[in-house]
Amino acid sequence: MAATTKKNGKTVVVALGGNAILQPGQVGTFEEQLFNIDTAMRRIAELVEDGWRVVLTHGNGPQVGNLLIQNALAAKTVAPMPMDVCGAMSQGEIGYMAAQTLANHLAKRKLEMPVVTVVTQVAVDAKDHAFAAPSKPVGPFYSEAEAKKMMLEEGTAMREDAGRGWRRVVPSPEPMEIVELEAIRDLVDGGVLVVCSGGGGVPVVRSRGALSGIDAVIDKDLAAALLAAKLGAEALLILTDVPQAYVHYNTPEQRALSTVSVAEMEGYAAEGHFKAGSMGPKVAACLRFARAGGDSVIASLTEVVPALQGTAGTRIVGAPGGKAKAAATGAGTGGTKAAGGKAKPSGKTRTGGKSRAGGKAAGSAGSPKAAGTKKAAGTKKATGHKAGPSAGAQVIDIGVARRRASGGRS
Repeated sequence: MAATTKKNGKTVVVALGGNAILQPGQVGTFEEQLFNIDTAMRRIAELVEDGWRVVLTHGNGPQVGNLLIQNALAAKTVAPMPMDVCGAMSQGEIGYMAAQTLANHLAKRKLEMPVVTVVTQVAVDAKDHAFAAPSKPVGPFYSEAEAKKMMLEEGTAMREDAGRGWRRVVPSPEPMEIVELEAIRDLVDGGVLVVCSGGGGVPVVRSRGALSGIDAVIDKDLAAALLAAKLGAEALLILTDVPQAYVHYNTPEQRALSTVSVAEMEGYAAEGHFKAGSMGPKVAACLRFARAGGDSVIASLTEVVPALQGTAGTRIVGAPGGKAKAAATGAGTGGTKAAGGKAKPSGKTRTGGKSRAGGKAAGSAGSPKAAGTKKAAGTKKATGHKAGPSAGAQVIDIGVARRRASGGRS
Protein backbone atom coordinates (compact mmCIF):
# COMPACT_ATOMS: atom_id res chain seq x y z
CA MET A 1 0.00 0.00 0.00
CA ALA A 2 1.42 3.36 -0.98
CA ALA A 3 1.50 5.99 1.71
CA THR A 4 -0.60 9.12 1.32
CA THR A 5 1.38 12.31 0.64
CA LYS A 6 1.75 14.39 3.80
CA LYS A 7 0.83 18.04 4.06
CA ASN A 8 3.72 19.15 6.23
CA GLY A 9 5.97 16.11 6.46
CA LYS A 10 6.71 16.74 10.13
CA THR A 11 7.22 13.81 12.48
CA VAL A 12 5.65 13.57 15.94
CA VAL A 13 6.19 10.87 18.54
CA VAL A 14 2.91 10.38 20.41
CA ALA A 15 2.95 8.74 23.86
CA LEU A 16 -0.45 7.39 24.87
CA GLY A 17 -1.27 7.34 28.57
CA GLY A 18 -2.76 4.35 30.30
CA ASN A 19 -6.25 5.89 30.24
CA ALA A 20 -6.28 5.41 26.47
CA ILE A 21 -6.18 1.64 27.00
CA LEU A 22 -7.83 0.95 30.36
CA GLN A 23 -10.20 3.26 32.23
CA PRO A 24 -10.46 3.41 36.06
CA GLY A 25 -12.90 0.83 37.35
CA GLN A 26 -12.53 -1.49 34.36
CA VAL A 27 -11.18 -5.01 34.80
CA GLY A 28 -9.25 -5.14 31.54
CA THR A 29 -11.33 -7.43 29.33
CA PHE A 30 -10.42 -7.60 25.68
CA GLU A 31 -13.65 -5.80 24.76
CA GLU A 32 -12.98 -2.96 27.19
CA GLN A 33 -9.45 -2.43 25.95
CA LEU A 34 -10.42 -2.71 22.28
CA PHE A 35 -13.15 -0.08 22.71
CA ASN A 36 -10.78 2.32 24.49
CA ILE A 37 -8.00 1.85 21.97
CA ASP A 38 -10.41 2.24 19.05
CA THR A 39 -11.52 5.59 20.50
CA ALA A 40 -7.90 6.69 20.92
CA MET A 41 -6.95 5.61 17.40
CA ARG A 42 -9.72 7.76 15.96
CA ARG A 43 -7.88 10.72 17.46
CA ILE A 44 -4.55 9.57 16.05
CA ALA A 45 -6.13 9.20 12.60
CA GLU A 46 -7.23 12.83 12.86
CA LEU A 47 -3.60 13.76 13.49
CA VAL A 48 -2.50 11.86 10.37
CA GLU A 49 -5.25 13.58 8.39
CA ASP A 50 -3.89 16.91 9.60
CA GLY A 51 -0.58 16.08 7.91
CA TRP A 52 1.66 14.63 10.61
CA ARG A 53 3.91 11.59 10.31
CA VAL A 54 3.11 9.70 13.49
CA VAL A 55 5.21 7.33 15.58
CA LEU A 56 3.02 5.93 18.33
CA THR A 57 4.09 4.66 21.76
CA HIS A 58 1.92 3.54 24.66
CA GLY A 59 1.83 2.38 28.26
CA ASN A 60 1.43 -1.25 29.34
CA GLY A 61 1.46 -1.24 33.14
CA PRO A 62 -1.95 -2.87 33.80
CA GLN A 63 -1.39 -5.44 31.06
CA VAL A 64 2.00 -6.53 32.42
CA GLY A 65 0.52 -6.57 35.92
CA ASN A 66 -2.27 -8.89 34.77
CA LEU A 67 0.24 -11.21 33.11
CA LEU A 68 2.26 -11.37 36.33
CA ILE A 69 -0.90 -12.22 38.27
CA GLN A 70 -1.69 -14.96 35.76
CA ASN A 71 1.87 -16.22 36.22
CA ALA A 72 1.42 -16.40 39.99
CA LEU A 73 -1.97 -18.13 39.87
CA ALA A 74 -0.97 -20.70 37.27
CA ALA A 75 2.63 -21.31 38.37
CA LYS A 76 1.95 -24.93 39.38
CA THR A 77 0.40 -25.72 36.00
CA VAL A 78 2.15 -23.50 33.43
CA ALA A 79 5.75 -22.28 33.53
CA PRO A 80 5.75 -18.57 34.42
CA MET A 81 7.44 -16.13 32.04
CA PRO A 82 10.04 -13.57 33.19
CA MET A 83 9.09 -9.92 33.29
CA ASP A 84 10.86 -8.90 30.08
CA VAL A 85 8.88 -11.56 28.21
CA CYS A 86 5.66 -10.25 29.76
CA GLY A 87 6.63 -6.81 28.47
CA ALA A 88 7.09 -8.17 24.97
CA MET A 89 3.78 -10.03 25.19
CA SER A 90 1.95 -6.86 26.20
CA GLN A 91 3.57 -4.93 23.34
CA GLY A 92 2.18 -7.50 20.95
CA GLU A 93 -1.25 -7.44 22.62
CA ILE A 94 -1.68 -3.67 22.61
CA GLY A 95 0.16 -3.20 19.32
CA TYR A 96 -2.19 -5.64 17.60
CA MET A 97 -5.28 -3.76 18.77
CA ALA A 98 -3.77 -0.35 18.02
CA ALA A 99 -2.56 -1.27 14.52
CA GLN A 100 -5.86 -2.91 13.59
CA THR A 101 -8.16 -0.12 14.82
CA LEU A 102 -5.89 2.63 13.50
CA ALA A 103 -5.77 1.04 10.06
CA ASN A 104 -9.57 0.91 10.10
CA HIS A 105 -9.87 4.60 10.96
CA LEU A 106 -7.32 5.57 8.31
CA ALA A 107 -9.25 3.56 5.72
CA LYS A 108 -12.48 5.37 6.66
CA ARG A 109 -10.69 8.63 5.88
CA LYS A 110 -9.31 7.20 2.63
CA LEU A 111 -5.76 7.65 3.91
CA GLU A 112 -3.51 5.03 2.35
CA MET A 113 -0.93 4.39 5.04
CA PRO A 114 0.43 1.06 6.28
CA VAL A 115 0.51 0.56 10.06
CA VAL A 116 3.17 -1.69 11.60
CA THR A 117 3.79 -2.73 15.20
CA VAL A 118 7.44 -3.18 16.17
CA VAL A 119 8.21 -5.15 19.33
CA THR A 120 10.94 -2.87 20.66
CA GLN A 121 13.89 -3.53 22.92
CA VAL A 122 15.42 -0.65 24.88
CA ALA A 123 18.93 -1.07 26.25
CA VAL A 124 19.77 0.13 29.74
CA ASP A 125 23.03 0.33 31.65
CA ALA A 126 23.54 -2.77 33.81
CA LYS A 127 25.39 -0.49 36.25
CA ASP A 128 22.48 1.95 36.56
CA HIS A 129 22.00 2.90 40.21
CA ALA A 130 18.32 1.90 39.91
CA PHE A 131 19.32 -1.77 40.10
CA ALA A 132 20.62 -1.21 43.61
CA ALA A 133 17.34 0.40 44.71
CA PRO A 134 14.28 -1.24 43.07
CA SER A 135 11.34 1.16 43.32
CA LYS A 136 8.65 0.31 40.75
CA PRO A 137 5.78 -1.84 42.17
CA VAL A 138 4.51 -4.56 39.81
CA GLY A 139 2.28 -7.60 39.87
CA PRO A 140 -0.13 -8.93 42.50
CA PHE A 141 -0.55 -7.86 46.12
CA TYR A 142 0.60 -10.09 48.99
CA SER A 143 0.10 -10.13 52.74
CA GLU A 144 2.99 -9.00 54.91
CA ALA A 145 3.67 -12.60 55.93
CA GLU A 146 3.76 -13.77 52.31
CA ALA A 147 5.99 -10.89 51.31
CA LYS A 148 8.50 -11.52 54.09
CA LYS A 149 8.62 -15.20 53.17
CA MET A 150 9.34 -14.30 49.52
CA MET A 151 12.05 -11.88 50.58
CA LEU A 152 13.67 -14.46 52.84
CA GLU A 153 13.38 -17.54 50.63
CA GLU A 154 13.56 -16.07 47.13
CA GLY A 155 15.43 -12.83 47.65
CA THR A 156 12.58 -10.90 46.02
CA ALA A 157 12.48 -7.16 46.69
CA MET A 158 9.08 -6.36 48.22
CA ARG A 159 7.49 -3.16 49.53
CA GLU A 160 4.23 -2.12 51.16
CA ASP A 161 2.14 -0.23 48.60
CA ALA A 162 -0.07 2.59 49.93
CA GLY A 163 -1.87 0.46 52.50
CA ARG A 164 -3.13 -1.97 49.86
CA GLY A 165 -0.69 -4.78 50.60
CA TRP A 166 2.84 -5.78 49.66
CA ARG A 167 4.09 -5.94 46.10
CA ARG A 168 7.24 -6.84 44.28
CA VAL A 169 9.37 -3.86 43.29
CA VAL A 170 11.74 -3.79 40.31
CA PRO A 171 14.34 -1.29 39.07
CA SER A 172 13.41 1.58 36.75
CA PRO A 173 16.67 2.36 34.92
CA GLU A 174 17.32 5.12 32.38
CA PRO A 175 16.62 4.26 28.72
CA MET A 176 19.88 4.50 26.79
CA GLU A 177 19.39 2.96 23.35
CA ILE A 178 16.44 2.04 21.12
CA VAL A 179 17.69 -1.28 19.72
CA GLU A 180 15.36 -1.33 16.70
CA LEU A 181 15.93 2.37 15.94
CA GLU A 182 17.23 1.93 12.39
CA ALA A 183 14.33 -0.35 11.42
CA ILE A 184 11.87 2.16 12.87
CA ARG A 185 13.60 4.99 11.03
CA ASP A 186 13.39 3.14 7.72
CA LEU A 187 9.68 2.50 8.20
CA VAL A 188 8.96 6.12 9.11
CA ASP A 189 11.02 7.39 6.17
CA GLY A 190 8.95 5.15 3.90
CA GLY A 191 5.64 6.61 5.08
CA VAL A 192 4.68 3.80 7.45
CA LEU A 193 2.91 4.61 10.71
CA VAL A 194 4.83 2.76 13.41
CA VAL A 195 3.57 1.56 16.79
CA CYS A 196 6.64 0.86 18.93
CA SER A 197 8.42 1.12 22.29
CA GLY A 198 5.32 0.03 24.19
CA GLY A 199 5.63 0.43 27.95
CA GLY A 200 9.04 2.04 27.48
CA GLY A 201 10.30 -0.99 25.56
CA VAL A 202 11.50 -4.41 26.68
CA PRO A 203 14.46 -3.74 29.03
CA VAL A 204 17.65 -5.38 27.81
CA VAL A 205 21.36 -5.11 28.58
CA ARG A 206 24.39 -5.72 26.41
CA SER A 207 27.26 -8.00 27.35
CA ARG A 208 30.08 -8.36 24.82
CA GLY A 209 27.73 -7.26 22.08
CA ALA A 210 24.96 -9.73 22.94
CA LEU A 211 21.55 -8.70 24.21
CA SER A 212 19.67 -10.28 27.10
CA GLY A 213 16.48 -9.29 28.89
CA ILE A 214 16.40 -8.06 32.46
CA ASP A 215 13.69 -7.60 35.08
CA ALA A 216 12.98 -3.87 35.09
CA VAL A 217 10.46 -1.23 34.03
CA ILE A 218 11.49 1.66 31.81
CA ASP A 219 9.47 4.85 32.06
CA LYS A 220 7.47 5.04 28.84
CA ASP A 221 7.61 8.82 28.56
CA LEU A 222 11.39 8.99 28.99
CA ALA A 223 11.74 6.27 26.35
CA ALA A 224 9.43 8.24 24.05
CA ALA A 225 11.61 11.35 24.49
CA LEU A 226 14.71 9.34 23.59
CA LEU A 227 12.97 7.86 20.54
CA ALA A 228 11.80 11.30 19.38
CA ALA A 229 15.29 12.78 19.72
CA LYS A 230 16.94 9.87 17.91
CA LEU A 231 14.44 10.04 15.05
CA GLY A 232 14.95 13.78 14.71
CA ALA A 233 11.23 14.39 15.24
CA GLU A 234 9.87 17.90 15.37
CA ALA A 235 7.46 17.24 18.23
CA LEU A 236 6.81 15.01 21.22
CA LEU A 237 3.16 14.76 22.25
CA ILE A 238 2.36 13.14 25.61
CA LEU A 239 -1.34 12.42 25.99
CA THR A 240 -2.92 12.09 29.41
CA ASP A 241 -6.27 12.48 31.18
CA VAL A 242 -6.00 16.22 31.96
CA PRO A 243 -6.09 19.12 29.47
CA GLN A 244 -2.81 20.71 30.59
CA ALA A 245 -0.05 20.64 33.16
CA TYR A 246 -0.78 22.77 36.23
CA VAL A 247 1.08 24.51 39.00
CA HIS A 248 -0.48 24.37 42.48
CA TYR A 249 -2.56 21.48 41.19
CA ASN A 250 -5.81 20.75 43.02
CA THR A 251 -5.53 23.82 45.24
CA PRO A 252 -7.32 27.21 45.14
CA GLU A 253 -4.19 28.63 43.44
CA GLN A 254 -4.28 26.05 40.61
CA ARG A 255 -3.13 27.55 37.31
CA ALA A 256 -2.92 25.91 33.90
CA LEU A 257 0.26 26.25 31.87
CA SER A 258 -0.07 27.04 28.17
CA THR A 259 3.18 27.96 26.40
CA VAL A 260 6.26 27.95 28.62
CA SER A 261 10.00 28.01 28.08
CA VAL A 262 12.35 25.28 29.20
CA ALA A 263 13.73 27.54 31.94
CA GLU A 264 10.24 28.29 33.27
CA MET A 265 9.25 24.62 33.34
CA GLU A 266 12.51 23.67 35.03
CA GLY A 267 11.74 26.23 37.72
CA TYR A 268 8.26 24.85 38.31
CA ALA A 269 9.65 21.32 38.48
CA ALA A 270 12.29 22.37 40.99
CA GLU A 271 9.55 23.88 43.15
CA GLY A 272 7.86 20.46 43.32
CA HIS A 273 4.72 21.17 41.31
CA PHE A 274 4.80 17.87 39.40
CA LYS A 275 4.46 14.68 41.42
CA ALA A 276 6.63 11.65 40.71
CA GLY A 277 3.67 9.32 40.34
CA SER A 278 1.72 11.43 37.87
CA MET A 279 2.86 14.51 35.95
CA GLY A 280 6.52 14.38 37.03
CA PRO A 281 7.80 11.83 34.48
CA LYS A 282 5.83 13.52 31.68
CA VAL A 283 7.37 16.90 32.43
CA ALA A 284 10.84 15.36 32.74
CA ALA A 285 10.48 13.69 29.34
CA CYS A 286 9.20 16.86 27.71
CA LEU A 287 12.08 18.88 29.15
CA ARG A 288 14.63 16.43 27.78
CA PHE A 289 13.18 16.66 24.31
CA ALA A 290 12.75 20.43 24.44
CA ARG A 291 16.38 20.87 25.54
CA ALA A 292 17.35 18.90 22.45
CA GLY A 293 15.59 21.48 20.27
CA GLY A 294 12.13 19.97 19.72
CA ASP A 295 8.70 21.11 20.83
CA SER A 296 7.07 19.14 23.64
CA VAL A 297 3.35 19.12 24.33
CA ILE A 298 1.30 17.63 27.19
CA ALA A 299 -2.39 17.43 26.35
CA SER A 300 -5.64 15.54 26.71
CA LEU A 301 -6.40 12.65 24.38
CA THR A 302 -9.50 14.54 23.24
CA GLU A 303 -7.43 17.50 21.96
CA VAL A 304 -4.77 15.83 19.86
CA VAL A 305 -4.97 18.03 16.76
CA PRO A 306 -5.49 21.35 18.58
CA ALA A 307 -2.54 20.52 20.84
CA LEU A 308 -0.14 20.32 17.90
CA GLN A 309 -1.75 23.36 16.30
CA GLY A 310 -0.86 25.32 19.43
CA THR A 311 -4.39 25.98 20.70
CA ALA A 312 -4.58 23.36 23.49
CA GLY A 313 -2.39 21.64 26.03
CA THR A 314 0.88 22.72 27.61
CA ARG A 315 3.65 23.45 25.12
CA ILE A 316 7.28 23.57 26.25
CA VAL A 317 9.26 25.54 23.72
CA GLY A 318 12.69 24.17 22.90
CA ALA A 319 15.76 25.81 21.48
CA PRO A 320 15.36 27.36 18.00
CA GLY A 321 16.17 25.18 15.05
CA GLY A 322 13.28 22.78 14.45
CA LYS A 323 14.15 19.13 14.86
CA ALA A 324 15.52 17.69 18.05
CA LYS A 325 19.18 16.83 18.19
CA ALA A 326 19.55 13.09 18.30
CA ALA A 327 22.41 13.12 20.80
CA ALA A 328 20.34 14.57 23.63
CA THR A 329 19.34 12.04 26.29
CA GLY A 330 20.42 10.86 29.71
CA ALA A 331 19.38 12.17 33.08
CA GLY A 332 17.86 15.37 31.78
CA THR A 333 20.89 17.57 32.25
CA GLY A 334 22.06 17.38 28.68
CA GLY A 335 25.32 15.86 29.79
CA THR A 336 24.85 12.25 28.69
CA LYS A 337 24.89 10.98 25.14
CA ALA A 338 22.80 8.05 24.07
CA ALA A 339 24.32 4.99 22.55
CA GLY A 340 24.60 4.72 18.85
CA GLY A 341 26.14 8.06 17.95
CA LYS A 342 24.43 10.66 15.78
CA ALA A 343 21.13 9.84 14.19
CA LYS A 344 20.54 10.53 10.55
CA PRO A 345 18.09 13.31 9.77
CA SER A 346 14.49 12.24 9.47
CA GLY A 347 13.32 11.90 5.91
CA LYS A 348 16.59 10.64 4.41
CA THR A 349 17.22 7.05 3.56
CA ARG A 350 20.37 4.99 3.83
CA THR A 351 19.90 2.79 0.78
CA GLY A 352 20.83 4.89 -2.19
CA GLY A 353 17.69 7.00 -2.02
CA LYS A 354 15.21 4.14 -1.85
CA SER A 355 13.26 3.65 1.34
CA ARG A 356 12.69 0.17 2.69
CA ALA A 357 9.15 0.93 3.77
CA GLY A 358 8.01 -2.58 3.21
CA GLY A 359 10.65 -3.88 5.56
CA LYS A 360 10.29 -6.42 8.30
CA ALA A 361 8.36 -5.62 11.43
CA ALA A 362 11.59 -5.80 13.38
CA GLY A 363 11.35 -6.86 17.00
CA SER A 364 14.32 -9.20 16.75
CA ALA A 365 17.88 -8.27 17.41
CA GLY A 366 19.14 -10.70 14.86
CA SER A 367 19.77 -8.26 12.06
CA PRO A 368 23.24 -6.72 11.90
CA LYS A 369 21.89 -3.22 12.47
CA ALA A 370 20.03 -4.23 15.59
CA ALA A 371 22.65 -6.36 17.23
CA GLY A 372 26.27 -5.71 16.68
CA THR A 373 27.34 -3.45 13.86
CA LYS A 374 28.90 -0.06 14.09
CA LYS A 375 25.69 1.90 13.57
CA ALA A 376 23.70 0.24 16.32
CA ALA A 377 26.46 -0.87 18.62
CA GLY A 378 26.56 1.78 21.30
CA THR A 379 27.69 -0.85 23.78
CA LYS A 380 30.41 1.11 25.42
CA LYS A 381 28.36 4.19 26.22
CA ALA A 382 25.08 2.43 26.85
CA THR A 383 26.20 -0.24 29.24
CA GLY A 384 29.73 0.41 30.33
CA HIS A 385 30.94 -2.85 28.75
CA LYS A 386 33.75 -2.89 26.26
CA ALA A 387 33.05 -4.57 22.99
CA GLY A 388 34.57 -7.99 22.48
CA PRO A 389 37.50 -8.63 20.14
CA SER A 390 35.32 -10.05 17.37
CA ALA A 391 33.07 -7.93 15.18
CA GLY A 392 29.93 -10.00 15.89
CA ALA A 393 28.10 -10.69 19.10
CA GLN A 394 29.26 -13.64 21.17
CA VAL A 395 26.67 -16.28 21.92
CA ILE A 396 26.09 -16.31 25.66
CA ASP A 397 23.77 -18.08 28.05
CA ILE A 398 20.82 -15.74 28.61
CA GLY A 399 20.19 -17.02 32.13
CA VAL A 400 23.78 -16.32 33.12
CA ALA A 401 23.67 -12.89 31.50
CA ARG A 402 20.43 -12.03 33.29
CA ARG A 403 21.86 -12.98 36.68
CA ARG A 404 25.11 -11.15 36.01
CA ALA A 405 23.37 -7.98 34.85
CA SER A 406 21.01 -7.86 37.83
CA GLY A 407 23.61 -8.69 40.42
CA GLY A 408 22.22 -12.18 40.95
CA ARG A 409 18.66 -11.01 41.55
CA SER A 410 17.05 -12.58 38.46
